[in-house]
This record gives sequence, structure tokens and C-alpha cells, in this order.
Amino acid sequence: MLTTSAYLLIGHICWRYEFGHKLGQGGYGYVQAGTRCKDGVKVALKIAEKKPNMPYILVPGHPKRLPMEIGLTLMANKGPKVPQIIKLLDWQDDPDHYIMVMERPIPCTNMLSFIKLQGGRLDERTARHVMQQVIHAANVCCERGVFHRDIKLENVLINHDTLEVKLIDFGCGALMKESAYVAFHGTRVYCPPEYHVNGSYHAKPATVRSLGILLFAAVCGYYPSDKDLRMISEGEWCKPGLSQECCQMISASLQPDPEQRLRLEEMRLHDWFKVLKVMV
Repeated sequence: MLTTSAYLLIGHICWRYEFGHKLGQGGYGYVQAGTRCKDGVKVALKIAEKKPNMPYILVPGHPKRLPMEIGLTLMANKGPKVPQIIKLLDWQDDPDHYIMVMERPIPCTNMLSFIKLQGGRLDERTARHVMQQVIHAANVCCERGVFHRDIKLENVLINHDTLEVKLIDFGCGALMKESAYVAFHGTRVYCPPEYHVNGSYHAKPATVRSLGILLFAAVCGYYPSDKDLRMISEGEWCKPGLSQECCQMISASLQPDPEQRLRLEEMRLHDWFKVLKVMV
């Protein structure tokens, strides 16, 4: 893997941004904190190595084909601003790598770390506030032709102070289509069961499944076991300490048959989001 200095031998990014400490690393490359030189705005810079046969897409308003991740993030940002989707500020496309400059909300952490800070799980009031935002972001992505395909705890940022949410990382994403997808790109625990059964899946039911796993992990403090999933499919699952509406929301989102699963467009209308706030 190339070093940061090697990546920045060419291009405009090195002149416009000051690089800071490393925020994360993965098979794609890594993410570093940064500052925009002209105004001091805090940013995150994702430096990704290009893999063989990496897909490119054409995005309206851009004359050249762009790496898939850059193109999808631009599409998700196109139109009225949606605060729940991470904003792409700048990018650089070079022969062997690309760099994405994104907003960096402060203070924030990913949802997995946030849940740990809250004692291992979220109370329903907090979970409801977070899930409303993630579901909205997922809906907007689909409306704008973007299938995120990797909605998970690690890809949701939460501001500690305001509980504002941002969906990040379109690296596993794809263009929306009506037909089925026959290759899964994402995280195994969120993989829709229809893919294992039929070798294919559709975007919106798979997104609902991911959101259901996200909600389960948030309010239960662990991922659903095979026993949990079996009980859900049999209509017998409930969790002591959770409201009936929350259990119903989880069960409806995690139905094994995608035809029986809650529709993405209907998630925000579920009774769980209509529960009155109880004054203590």
C-alpha cells in the first residue's frame, strides 16, 4: 500500500487540505482527519486504492466517468440538502487511487461505538430518534437512484451532543434497478436471507432487512441469533423490556420472505414512531 505522501505527489488535494491523524483503515485504504486550508473547515479524507476492474459510472453534470463510490455519493447529495447523508466536498481521481473529501461532524462517533458508550444498548426514545434519521437517509438514497447496500452500525455517524445522524461510506453501493442483484457486497450479518435461498435479492427489501438488523442491535445490544430469526419468522419473537410496537417493528423488518417484509416507504409510518413521549 502506498503512503499518504506517495498518494499526494500529484493533484490538487495536497494544496487545498492539511492532513491530520488517521481516523480509520480497511481493505479499501484509509481515512484521515483534515482541515481545508482556505477556511479551516474540518474534513475527512478517504484515500482508496483502485482494484482491478473497478466500476465507473456516468453522473449527470459531470463529463467524465467517475469511480462508483464517488459517483454514488454525488448522486446521494444531488438535490435539496439532506443532513442525514454525508456530504462530499471535493474529490481527486488518479490512475491508481482516488481521494474523497467529506464533511467531518464534530463531535461524533459511529453507531457501534455510540451504543457501547450508552451501556451496550439504546433506550427506545434514543433509538427512535436515530432510526427515523437513518430510515430517511435510506429512502432519499433510493429516490436518488442509489442503493447503499452496506447500512450498518459502523456506517452511521452520531453526533454525541445533538444525536444528529449521518449515513456514510457508499463503497459497497450500486445503482438502483428494478431487477434483482445476483452478487452481494456488504457485511455478512446484514445479508438478506433471500440471497442465500435464491442467489438474488432486490434493493428495497434488502435495505429494510439492514435497517431491521440495525434496530435490533441498537435496542437489544447484540445481533439476532438463529433462534431469534426463527422466532421472528414464526411470529413468536418478543424481547422483555421493549415495547410491543418496537418488537413489531423489528419483526416486520426481519421477515425472511421479502414479500412479507415491511416496505421501505412505510417504515417511517410504523406505529413505533407514533408512540407518545412519556413525561417522567
